[in-house]
Amino acid sequence: MREASFVKQNKEKWIGFERALNNNNAKINPDDLASFYIQLTNDLSYAQTYYPESKTLLYLNSLASQAHQKIYITKKESKNKIITFWRDEFPLFFRQYHKTLLYAFLIFMSAVVIGAVSTINDDSFVRLILGDAYVNMTIENIEKGEPMAVYKSGSNVGSFLGITINNIRVAIIAFAFGIFFSVGTIYVLFSNGIMLGAFITFFYNNGILEKTSTIWLHGTIEISVIVIAGCAGLVMGNSFLFPKTYSRRVAFMKGAKDGLKIVVSTIPFFIIAGFIEGFITRYGEQMPPVLAYGIIFMSLFLIVYYYIFYPILLNKAIRPKNVNLESQNLPNTAAA
Repeated sequence: MREASFVKQNKEKWIGFERALNNNNAKINPDDLASFYIQLTNDLSYAQTYYPESKTLLYLNSLASQAHQKIYITKKESKNKIITFWRDEFPLFFRQYHKTLLYAFLIFMSAVVIGAVSTINDDSFVRLILGDAYVNMTIENIEKGEPMAVYKSGSNVGSFLGITINNIRVAIIAFAFGIFFSVGTIYVLFSNGIMLGAFITFFYNNGILEKTSTIWLHGTIEISVIVIAGCAGLVMGNSFLFPKTYSRRVAFMKGAKDGLKIVVSTIPFFIIAGFIEGFITRYGEQMPPVLAYGIIFMSLFLIVYYYIFYPILLNKAIRPKNVNLESQNLPNTAAA
């Protein structure tokens, strides 16, 4: 590649990075800095190989030096890591994966539709998916007038701990299976989606669809966060399939780290879902509808706001304004 083409292709990225480094008032995520630094060193290595003793190489050397210093200064200044992770670091970081989250959601919802349609057209399908034991138990509970009796069994604390641990386990599986080039994660999302579609339609076929509002007390967060964990698995799997400017090894390491960060972000939400299922869901049938639906909509708002709207708003708040590229002091490539 000619030097002029190389500069033209990467100019905006370098300028944006340089502007962020030089803006002392801007709050820069250390992990984002490290990510930019890896991209920058890749470009620097390329320039060292193909454009030795060029102005481009000098410029990139200087920028890499500034980035290296900034990374370690920023990491040393980090305080209250746990608070800043959920309040600032994660939302800023997660904005880049909104498209991946959309893909995970579409995969899951496609499976829900398939599960629902299959259950409507084939009564035996729900038994295939949920198992005879569960279906027979639920039918017995429906005949007794207590379709949600299964959520009243066990102690509050025992149910809370067991459910939370199991949900976190499912999330970790959804993430870990992404190592199989994202196919494993897609399978987990698809199987859980079909299960949900079959489950809801089973209640619909028995004329008690409204009773599922009890399930959504905890299910709103639980299902949403499983989709987010699926997003984490896709991030890891896709990083190997589509490494962009990184080597596949570096891209995979970055994708695995980013995916793990997404999974970690879900833990408080799984704890909330487990608490609701262990302490509140069992009383859902006696709960006033206004209160029940209030919990459901507040849960949905919490997930949508934190994972979608808050990252967008936070990124807009700290993003440097667009710069005039022509006014920047980049290497002169007219003669390249």
